[in-house]
Amino acid sequence: MDPARENIQVQKWVAFLSVILLSTKLVAYFLTNSVAILTDALESIVNVVAGFLGLYSLYLSAKPRDADHPYGHGKVEFLSAAVEGSMITLAGIIIIYEAIQNLITPAEIRKLDWGIILITSTAFINMIIGAWCIRTGKRNRSLALQASGKHLLSDTYSTLGILVGLALIYLTNLTWLDSTVAIIFSLLILYTGFKIIRSSLAGIMDERDLELLKKMVTVLNNNRSPNWIDLHNVRIIKYGSTLHLDCHLTVPWYLNVHEAHKEIDKLAGLVRDEFGESLELFVHSDGCLDFSCNICRKMDCSVRKHPFQKQIEWSVDNIVQNEKHQISTTTNSG
Repeated sequence: MDPARENIQVQKWVAFLSVILLSTKLVAYFLTNSVAILTDALESIVNVVAGFLGLYSLYLSAKPRDADHPYGHGKVEFLSAAVEGSMITLAGIIIIYEAIQNLITPAEIRKLDWGIILITSTAFINMIIGAWCIRTGKRNRSLALQASGKHLLSDTYSTLGILVGLALIYLTNLTWLDSTVAIIFSLLILYTGFKIIRSSLAGIMDERDLELLKKMVTVLNNNRSPNWIDLHNVRIIKYGSTLHLDCHLTVPWYLNVHEAHKEIDKLAGLVRDEFGESLELFVHSDGCLDFSCNICRKMDCSVRKHPFQKQIEWSVDNIVQNEKHQISTTTNSG
């Protein structure tokens, strides 16, 4: 299935199930009168809003690029994730507030056994759907889907904390325990919200993806062609599930346009085999200069001016530089 369509299908299930789970938690609250369960239901309201917001963002992200959006609509996923992370953080704050209020003025709790059964079922479903979202989001490079999964897992953790409190109350009749456990787990929710906001801001600001660059450098070094004398000025920008990569590739100066294009196709094919078809590659070809001879391992070159000394191993630090590599201290712009 097309990655964009798969993301939308998964998010549809997230949105649908979020409504079912919210209804279940509200029923549990009215049965038990537990403030801890009410706080869990409040977080589920965030899940419902975030589920439909994520679905809309994935729909926009899947739209083809147009005259007004030449790079597509993928950036909307970062905005969706930012909103969702903010809502998770707000839910964590609300849970802390409600838990403290419950410590000051404990509410009478009833039918805890039914409440525990209903809340346990919601935690189990959230855990499965959340893991599914994260796995699919990572495979399809969808930040919005990963944010939905992390949100659902954070909801699972908070629900488990509430279940611990409810079980202890059921066994000991110490009503303050559920508020204490809820506060502890709300801190985990706050941390999850912060991480989602941090990731979305990194995408909006086109922050360097270090792990992605490391993986690409390893692939290129292991499959390096003799005609690929140098690689520099590498930049990767994320637009939702689509990656835009542009770079400068230095090839022998005497290659004609068609031959140079073949080398670019080799590079593009290698990268796409590793990262998938959702990658757009823009390569600018540079002709080698005299100082390139020292790092060029093309031994059958008939116009070599200087002997080969050593091949420069490509790394994350040196491929992003806006200069051709050389052994001498003199620098030349690419």
